[in-house]
Amino acid sequence: MSAKSLMFMGTGSDVGKSLIVAGLCRAFKNRGIKVAPFKPQNMSNNAAVCEEGGEIGRAQALQAQAAGLKPVTAMNPILLKPEHEAGAQIIVRGERVSSMSAKEYFATREKYMPDVLMAFEELKNKYDLILVEGAGSASEVNLRKNDLANFGFAQAAKVPVVLIGDIARGGVIASVIGTFDVVAKNDADIIVASIINKFLGDKKLFEAGADFISERVKKPVFGPIPFFVDAHKLPAEDVLALEQSGVEQKGDFIIYVLRLSRISNFDDFDPLIAEQGVRLEFIEAGRPIPRDADLIIIPGTKATIADMKYIYEQGWDIDILAHVRLGGFVLGICGGYQILGGKISDPLGIEGEVKTIKGLGLLDIKTTLSEKKRLDKERAIEMISGELIDGFHMHMGISEGKDCKQPFAKIDKKNEGATSANGRVSGTYLHGLFVNDKFRQSFLRRLGAVVSEEFNYQADVERVLNDLAKHLEKHLDLDALLEMAK
Repeated sequence: MSAKSLMFMGTGSDVGKSLIVAGLCRAFKNRGIKVAPFKPQNMSNNAAVCEEGGEIGRAQALQAQAAGLKPVTAMNPILLKPEHEAGAQIIVRGERVSSMSAKEYFATREKYMPDVLMAFEELKNKYDLILVEGAGSASEVNLRKNDLANFGFAQAAKVPVVLIGDIARGGVIASVIGTFDVVAKNDADIIVASIINKFLGDKKLFEAGADFISERVKKPVFGPIPFFVDAHKLPAEDVLALEQSGVEQKGDFIIYVLRLSRISNFDDFDPLIAEQGVRLEFIEAGRPIPRDADLIIIPGTKATIADMKYIYEQGWDIDILAHVRLGGFVLGICGGYQILGGKISDPLGIEGEVKTIKGLGLLDIKTTLSEKKRLDKERAIEMISGELIDGFHMHMGISEGKDCKQPFAKIDKKNEGATSANGRVSGTYLHGLFVNDKFRQSFLRRLGAVVSEEFNYQADVERVLNDLAKHLEKHLDLDALLEMAK
């Protein structure tokens, strides 16, 4: 058995590729088709740990959920995790193989094509339909040589392409036609259709526009797909989502999360955002942390030392220390946990150069960064509430010290994380902890929030995925798309 496949590329970043693939995965699953997602190369610091232990982009984990599958590393064989302005971790089949500058990676990336094609074949041999997501913009002709993410893969794997344009950005007619015009003719030839996404208003007003595109490029145009208002309720992958959510919260319990320069796994906070009694806000650079905080969270980061310096540069260290002195609570997750300690050392230059930096000193711990990356699904018990936490570890480094004897949680009777003597500051390496409803609600209630016991985060995600599938069924010709798959 060998599956049919169809690839979805965008005229630019953030046009809705991930969301459309997730919705189509659920729609085709609901039709009884064995469907799986695939993204040959992803760049994101929002990642998820698979059952087999490796990591993939968060969007592919959501798409797997939409397809009714457990995520596996074959769904995203190459993951790039930016560590600084010019370099990234290179993750191949879920495991970190090196860190490279962008120049180094682009000079050598063709060696990873066999890994990409092997992963794709694994999925093709198990499923009926593979929905492939491209990366960034399909028209980046400057990156076409040795490409793994878009047309390079599509040509190598002989996968037809559907091009997605975002009408909310303006200029969608030019961006779709322009893509056909600037890419090589053999690449344009494998584009079988276009989709117009994120439409607002009367669809009849775009009929002439769709006809113009179709006549110009000689390919059908689907949609337009109206803007899906519940998109913000699904885990986001791109950091752009932090700026474009447009969601207003009115809860009385106020949480501020530091928008670190290398923030990672910010989807940890989606369940908190969804709680009706909570108002969560990301604090941007140059802005002090407001004094009305009930809880300050320092999130994960791909470069702990660099973001420790970033915190000092913003003056956030002063705000956090004042918050604690006034009786406030602080939580650090992963890199944020390391930042809460007294010292962070990088003896091997993992983050670029050998360095040691002073932490916030709110936890009596010290952290030593190391090359070995821990990637594990975990089942923990929080010490204070006794509630179960199903989360995952994804970090490089070891933290130890006096406050580790007052752990945040236990995993198989082993201490995990740390809590200060006064109980107001806690740190943990556990990602995904707030997905657990009973733990999340107990944690928030303990700090003074009023939340409902009836809210179930995962059930809400499932509801949104089903609504998204119905939305796409209504506004796209799924039978025609299925016919285009080869």
